[in-house]
Amino acid sequence: MSTTACVVLAAFAFVAGFALARRRPALPEGGWKDEATFTTLHIAAMAAPSLRTGLTRESARKAVRHLRALLGTSAVAITSTDAALACDGACPEEVLAHARTSLASGRPHVFAGEPNGAVVVPLTVEGRVVGALAAYDEELSAALVRTVTEVARWVSGQLELAELDSSRRRAMEAELRALRAQISPHFVYNALTTIASFVRTDPCRARELILDFADFSRYALRRARDFTTLADELTCVDRYLLLERARFGDRLRFSVQVAPEVLPVPVPFLCLQPLVENAIKHGMGGRDGTGEVRVVVRDAGPEAHITVEDNGMGMEPERAREVLDDDPRRRGGGIGLANVDVRMRQIYGEGYGLVVETAVGAGTKVRMRVPKARHSSL
Repeated sequence: MSTTACVVLAAFAFVAGFALARRRPALPEGGWKDEATFTTLHIAAMAAPSLRTGLTRESARKAVRHLRALLGTSAVAITSTDAALACDGACPEEVLAHARTSLASGRPHVFAGEPNGAVVVPLTVEGRVVGALAAYDEELSAALVRTVTEVARWVSGQLELAELDSSRRRAMEAELRALRAQISPHFVYNALTTIASFVRTDPCRARELILDFADFSRYALRRARDFTTLADELTCVDRYLLLERARFGDRLRFSVQVAPEVLPVPVPFLCLQPLVENAIKHGMGGRDGTGEVRVVVRDAGPEAHITVEDNGMGMEPERAREVLDDDPRRRGGGIGLANVDVRMRQIYGEGYGLVVETAVGAGTKVRMRVPKARHSSL
């Protein structure tokens, strides 16, 4: 994977030297390598973004002219396995026929022709042939074949990265769907049981709780986007806390302190509610008295700092590490801290995982940092 996905500078230097030599008579002494490297990397940087979206007509159309500039040939075409996607220059009608010959063998092919011959190289993603790169020029040589082959390898690498991006997005979407599904069983049962207990004794309270439950469900089970706002996440948490307060009564106390300036900050969908659920679980578990949950959101310059703290029994630090290291997809893993920790690291980087402070008898505090500038999740 790393061999095909990365740009090999030595190969690109060869490509640059070959292409520039075909198009230019000479460069000042001492300036060849620098200009060749700069030109190659600049053109590659212009072609890469479209290729990173996958092999489509649109991405091929945007990339093909840059690839032609990189190769310095009369024409360049990109095909899929069954169609010619894009062409820059005077491409012959036989583009797809040439491509199919190379696709069938999985190897580069050279085709003689007038006025231009062709060098056609398959494009692969994880060992699968997905298309072809064809270069047309009046002068066919071993150097041109090698150049087109190297460029095709680089294009294949970009397409593999696109496939990885797509796979990562699908994995994150699957984890989010699993997270929403895991919310349902215990919480829904407890919430409805609590509401049922008020139907006869306090119908108005039961009605309010039904509306709170509806608001929470609408948010948590909606068609999720990668990001929402911190204000929306806190509204979801507020409804959740009201339902849990109805369940536990005066045994549960909670407070939420939020700096107003951070309310519009984009955050990953359903990143805060699992932390509050975890705090209630550990804050109330095993206590005969009351439990307290505190949510504090502070403005910290380029970041929003969030802490969720309970005054429960706490745990050994080793146990806290096990909770974060747990595989969130494992059966019985619940919607706890591990799921949020994994998603935060995937989106923002390793430095943005959850931090858990705890000790036996001292409660548990979970810290989370969120950059104010929106990041792409995939």
